[in-house]
Amino acid sequence: MLRPSVLAAVRAVVGGTLVFASLCFHADACTRAVYLGPEGQVVTGRSMDWQEDMHTNLWIFPRGMARDGGLDQGALTWTSLYGSVVASVYEGASADGMNEKGLVANILYLAESEYPPASDPRPAVTVCAWTQYVLDRFATVKEAVAELGKETFRVVPITTPNGRPGMVHLAISDPSGDSAILEYVAGKLRIHHGREYQVMTNSPLFDQQLALNRYWEEIGGTVMLPGTNRAADRFARASFYINACRQSADPREAVADVFSVMRNVGVPRGITTPDKPNISSTIWRTVADQKQRIYFYESTFSPSVVWVKFADLDFGPTAGVRKLQLDGEPDRAGNQTAEFRPAEPFRFLREKP
Repeated sequence: MLRPSVLAAVRAVVGGTLVFASLCFHADACTRAVYLGPEGQVVTGRSMDWQEDMHTNLWIFPRGMARDGGLDQGALTWTSLYGSVVASVYEGASADGMNEKGLVANILYLAESEYPPASDPRPAVTVCAWTQYVLDRFATVKEAVAELGKETFRVVPITTPNGRPGMVHLAISDPSGDSAILEYVAGKLRIHHGREYQVMTNSPLFDQQLALNRYWEEIGGTVMLPGTNRAADRFARASFYINACRQSADPREAVADVFSVMRNVGVPRGITTPDKPNISSTIWRTVADQKQRIYFYESTFSPSVVWVKFADLDFGPTAGVRKLQLDGEPDRAGNQTAEFRPAEPFRFLREKP
């Protein structure tokens, strides 16, 4: 039998009715999970699920870059303290990445996001620049949470190039295994901070996801796990498998383990639902080895994985911005650290303040 507290939590989320194959109202894209291996082996994986090609490329951004929050007026401005490698989307947003200190940031879709109103006088950062701000400014999750919790700026949603609303929440992790989930609820920033927050998917809001996941923990993953592509089901599978898979201090084994988990929660290519744009195919995955500082990228359109070794990169202020062209080049494979080329940085997608 399930504990009464678990039953109550699930019923509170699903309106009083237990539904095994459909434990959430929305079925959104993307999954993120953190692997906590022995001897400080920490690896963060994420999948990007979307209804179309997002023309993703990899970028190296150095320390000392002058940045703005992606609005023509009222934008927050800052200078990057740390260099980073990021995966762009639509050549207008930093969706995912790791900085030279091993801090990883991932944005995932969240339809329930409610951001501060446009009348809010604080300087602003669009969701397209939110990840980059975190990677540019912070070395640890604790440091990021302490500063972001002050809410000295507001986050602004955008409209994506395909006309869909850009509503996201943010996950961050660091080499210590610390994690935080940040989302906007009723215009206020809500932060879940702790090593236990290893997994994030999408709808519903994170505290409701935790309640739903407790239901599956009671059942036990060795007996049954939900198998649909819905967010709550992917959350349950990722939460079970990221700890049930082999826990290894060997970085090659750890990275392979995380890739296997992210593939398990992926959505096969070609699966979309026209009236539910967030039920989409997995188009790419990333895996960040935060101890060895190696960033892996896998396109589901390519037979191969590419990776970037931070130890071989120059993040100094004079090193300049560099780009690895992946869009239109599916045959790239292996270590691509030396294949980045100088490029002008992309401009964050703009939205009226």
